[in-house]
Amino acid sequence: MSTSQPEPLRAAMTVEGRRLSYLDFGGQGRPLLALHGHFNEGRTFSHLAGALSPDWRVVALDQRGHGFSDRGPDFSREGYVRDAAALIAHLGLERPVVLGHSMGGVNAYQLAARHPELVSALVVEDIGAEIEDDLSFCLAWPHRAPTRAALVEQLGDSARYLTDAVREYPDGWGLAFRPEDMVTSVGQVNGDHWDDWLASDCPALLVHGTRSDTLTEAHAKEMAARRPNTRFAQLATGHTVHETDPAGFAATVRTFLEGTVTEGR
Repeated sequence: MSTSQPEPLRAAMTVEGRRLSYLDFGGQGRPLLALHGHFNEGRTFSHLAGALSPDWRVVALDQRGHGFSDRGPDFSREGYVRDAAALIAHLGLERPVVLGHSMGGVNAYQLAARHPELVSALVVEDIGAEIEDDLSFCLAWPHRAPTRAALVEQLGDSARYLTDAVREYPDGWGLAFRPEDMVTSVGQVNGDHWDDWLASDCPALLVHGTRSDTLTEAHAKEMAARRPNTRFAQLATGHTVHETDPAGFAATVRTFLEGTVTEGR
């Protein structure tokens, strides 16, 4: 097990005329596709990539409208799933494990539901099968600020969650996404997705942050109980388990991969 974080290759592909950027942490290990949540981007999984190297090659997509990827024509469930499937095809990844946090977790289990031939296993981080989230608070975030420091100050407490998303533009400092797009996107995530969660039967790990304000313990346990071949793990964190406890999250994922996925090769 490596403790160093590999320096990823930043690359891009074109999907339906749009640029989709991704980070490929490389190596000869088995493939793992990582899908971030709202406001985030692929770099959020850098620690995980280092912890899983060299046994696993982590590829982390900047999903549509996030990071260095172009906005999509929409933020539909089908659109996000198509993008993930396109990256798997583009890189020739052979049945990767697909890991997703929050919105990315829904994308992961919907990809497995609709394209089971593409996914060998799932890791879903702190998101449910029934979702009712509200991101309208982000509409108050500044569009531009004259300096990075000014932007961080205006973002207030939210700034600590947005470090990777801060960018310098010709007209000042801003975020890598449009807040109104995030509101549109979460509107598509909200709803009842039990059919998708239960549609696949590949090995799955559901990780719950015990202090999460997004996923309750009762709902998480129901998800794990109702879906066959699903393991359940809890860590003493909030919603962003992989960022709050990166070592604990990586160890939990590695244990699942070694105990379930590797044995099933």
